[in-house]
Amino acid sequence: MSRKGENIYKRKDGRWEGRYKKGFAKDGRTLYGSCYGKTYREVKAKLEEKKQTLSAYQPESTGFSKKLFGVYCDEWLLVNRNRLKESTAAKYKIMLEAHIKPYFGNCQPERITTEMTANFINWMIAEKELSPKTAKDTAIVFKSILKYISQTNNGIGLVDVFMPRYVAKEIRVLTKEEQNRFVNYLMAETDSYKFGILFALMTGLRIGEICALRMRDISLADRTVTVRQTIQRVKNLDGDGAKTKIIFSEPKSIRSSRIVPLTETAYELCKRQIGRQSSDAFLLTGSEEKYIEPRVLQYHIKKYSRECGLEDVHFHVLRHTFATRCVEVGFEIKTLSEVLGHSTPSITLERYVHSSLEFKRQNMTKLETIGF
Repeated sequence: MSRKGENIYKRKDGRWEGRYKKGFAKDGRTLYGSCYGKTYREVKAKLEEKKQTLSAYQPESTGFSKKLFGVYCDEWLLVNRNRLKESTAAKYKIMLEAHIKPYFGNCQPERITTEMTANFINWMIAEKELSPKTAKDTAIVFKSILKYISQTNNGIGLVDVFMPRYVAKEIRVLTKEEQNRFVNYLMAETDSYKFGILFALMTGLRIGEICALRMRDISLADRTVTVRQTIQRVKNLDGDGAKTKIIFSEPKSIRSSRIVPLTETAYELCKRQIGRQSSDAFLLTGSEEKYIEPRVLQYHIKKYSRECGLEDVHFHVLRHTFATRCVEVGFEIKTLSEVLGHSTPSITLERYVHSSLEFKRQNMTKLETIGF
């Protein structure tokens, strides 16, 4: 047992052991040494002697506090939490606990080097097997924490962080044959789950937006759907015992709150789905209290697509397919961007528009009119 504030313990073999900080490893981790003795007093005296010897060789203070990087991580999240969406704060918490703190938590900030940050990024991709995008997002959070540490320590500079190269991978888009096969399957004996999947394919809405829709969000008179909320399950930061919780929040960005016109097919689907329920009832369930959460709808889309003989189909595939079909029929990009709820048309072009080979061939043949 150790006395309060001291790292001196009595071992099972009867001896006393005291631990002290003796330096730092190349990766910034604190290294410890031990002193042994027959009595508590003997060990305490040896520890004092060690500390005095080591202090004579310690460099002068850099101006930083003695707090480790992990403490600054928690401070950074606490300081920023009030300005973050709850879902974003939960996402950052996962990054800190799963990746950043395990690697840098026991380091002193001023001992973190450029080489260590590069190794950290390689570790996330090679060993943790994170996607390049997730590694980049985590590196951005790490860099923000370094900036916070610098600002709270009189602007002392810290190492720079070089972002990993991120190349967006090609997103799967249903071919027209696959789309028709899937729609025909979902149209047969349509239930709440099949309706939600069909509605996502026909409007380009995100899965959280679909699950959060209420009856009042559908205007049969105007033939529109209004996106007001999104639903998602996030890490619980309240400390009340539950690991996760469901939250309703505003959509992803300011432009994600939008009004989307309905096609004739989507309009007819909604007419069949909407009954005499309260305007506050959820569209998918017809209940004011009961809703379908995204992970349940994800389970059903995997089940249905598997039964159709389709592979790698999830809600982002539906969204990409919707965007691609819109471009193929000549949608103006700015209009499509607003329908999808993107902040800028460039996002629509870069991430969501994937032309089919057939569409590319049609456009290439236009060159024949000028002799190519």
